[in-house]
Amino acid sequence: MDGEKLQAMRQEIVEGNIERTMLKLAYPLIINNMVQVLYNLTDTFWLGRLGTEELSAPGTSWPLVWFFMSIGMGFTTAGFAFVSQYVGAKDYEKANRAAGALYSLMMIFSAFVAIFGLVIAPFALKFMKVTPEVYPYALSYIRIIFIGIPFSFTLFAFNFLLRAVGDTKTPVKINMFTVFLNIILDPLLIFGWLGFPKLGVIGAAVATMFSNSVGSLIGGYLLFRGKVGIHLTLENLKPEWSFYERIFRVGLPSSVGFSTDAFGFVVLTRIIYIYGTVAFATYTIGNRLTNFMFAIANGISQAMGTMVGQNVGAEKYERAKKIAERAMLTNLLVLGIGTIIVVVFRAQIFGFFIKDERVLNESVKFVRYFAFSLPFFGIFAAVSNVFQSSGHTKKSMVLGMLRLWMLRIPLAYSLGKFTADTMGVWLGMGLSNVLAAVIGFLWFLRGSWMKRIIDH
Repeated sequence: MDGEKLQAMRQEIVEGNIERTMLKLAYPLIINNMVQVLYNLTDTFWLGRLGTEELSAPGTSWPLVWFFMSIGMGFTTAGFAFVSQYVGAKDYEKANRAAGALYSLMMIFSAFVAIFGLVIAPFALKFMKVTPEVYPYALSYIRIIFIGIPFSFTLFAFNFLLRAVGDTKTPVKINMFTVFLNIILDPLLIFGWLGFPKLGVIGAAVATMFSNSVGSLIGGYLLFRGKVGIHLTLENLKPEWSFYERIFRVGLPSSVGFSTDAFGFVVLTRIIYIYGTVAFATYTIGNRLTNFMFAIANGISQAMGTMVGQNVGAEKYERAKKIAERAMLTNLLVLGIGTIIVVVFRAQIFGFFIKDERVLNESVKFVRYFAFSLPFFGIFAAVSNVFQSSGHTKKSMVLGMLRLWMLRIPLAYSLGKFTADTMGVWLGMGLSNVLAAVIGFLWFLRGSWMKRIIDH
């Protein structure tokens, strides 16, 4: 993408019609999120054919994988804030340098994460109180995923960098390709169709790792050829310690926030496993469904993030606030409609993934006591994204930790104990979304995030 095109895109983001620009940026992201969720649903569908234990393996593994990925994600968020604000301030050379520093940092960091993750996996699964029938499947799955972590990290960085300049279409094309590759490989490697080895749960992990690796290599190629808004060279990939320090300073609160958030889900997994494999299988399917609904809300929040970042960079704070408010209202409506659909068609939706009568009975409670909170989560996600995109990462860190550690985990655990049933766990999870959304929205209205982080 040449300078003129980048300039035109910036112009639209900081001066164009808010709704039209947000829709233009959001629709590729929504498609991307939908495709990603489609992959998760496919995984759940095929593994559900093997049994309740096999279906639970990826759901058990992901909080742990996410914990390690989220540490790097904090620094990616910092890179996004710098790149988008430099573009907003028309300093394209510094935007490229910031992108190069972020990409090389991700390469170094991900190698350490992969090694550490492989070593710690068995101990972490034991800490999570994974039931003995699920444990071997979860361990095999997680080991394969950790081997491919460096590719996942660099693919992540690629997505964030292109979103920062306002190119939401290119990452979607690559992600769609990797997800469809994954969807094709899933049944071939799980069941050993067409002469492929029959690998079961391991097959699902291999399909994920291989697909991410292909996507990462394509993304890297485009960045180095300068075919997208960012042009990486060996020169701007060289470790630049002064810039690493700035990324570290802005990114550390996000990393702490994301990783404590992710570790909270490790603890939440431990709490749900107190009630057995059926409760966790229900939670896994429920999670996939809510992710499907959030595909739209997150796409809108991500598009809003690009617009907020560049408008804050251009010091157009009132416009940034207006953009955020429109995104929150849209999320509230979208998730409200999605919740009604899940409530009405609960039996058919859960029954599609698994025929286990125990899981279907548990899903009644899950929907009754948790679904009401989903529209509120749309507001929480948008507020959190405003804080991150404007570079005020400490605020999003505090908000995330509040939702999980001060609300969700204590409420889920104590209400579960009080009712001696999963009903309390699902209700505690729902209440945490509502309370965190209200607190986040009031904090957003104070406007303390309306200040840019770049020197220009």
